[in-house]
Amino acid sequence: MEHGSKQYKRFLTGDDEGIVEIIRLYKDGLILYLCSFAGDIHTAEDITEEVFVKLVTKKPHFSGKSSFKTWLYTIARNAAFDFFRKNAKISDKPIEDYAELATEQADFERQYLQKERELMLHNALKKLKPEYRQVLYLIYFEGFTNSDTAVIMKKSKRQIENLMYRAKKSLKAQLEKEGFVYEEL
Repeated sequence: MEHGSKQYKRFLTGDDEGIVEIIRLYKDGLILYLCSFAGDIHTAEDITEEVFVKLVTKKPHFSGKSSFKTWLYTIARNAAFDFFRKNAKISDKPIEDYAELATEQADFERQYLQKERELMLHNALKKLKPEYRQVLYLIYFEGFTNSDTAVIMKKSKRQIENLMYRAKKSLKAQLEKEGFVYEEL
């Protein structure tokens, strides 16, 4: 089970230390994320505070369809847009600027999720057999062909194909064990 979801379940069952741990784990990241499109740190801090207040008071349901972190950042994104809608009436900023911010935010979110996936992949790779790590690294990260990889690893091309099959199977099992969801694969 991933960081956050375990603590949130503890909080929901009455252990207030769970929410304290969630705040400690995610507060700084949420502030930086929100600051990237809110434009100032104070607004980002205020919205982050609203997100945690919402978790404590409304106790929204976490279904587990995504990682806890993704779920929490989605709540933060929605809270930010609510904040901008409420303050748009008193703001001198044209509404078109907020549409541009939403586009920038979507790009940022996509990049953030990509980095998160890459970290999960690298962590899962570390847990594989060295031979599996090596073949996956040479082919996917360095772009070598199976023939080139066979030469480097002093194996036949057929051995590399078999090794790749087992390495991908092992990597998939490790990623699933860590809760990685890969809809696009």
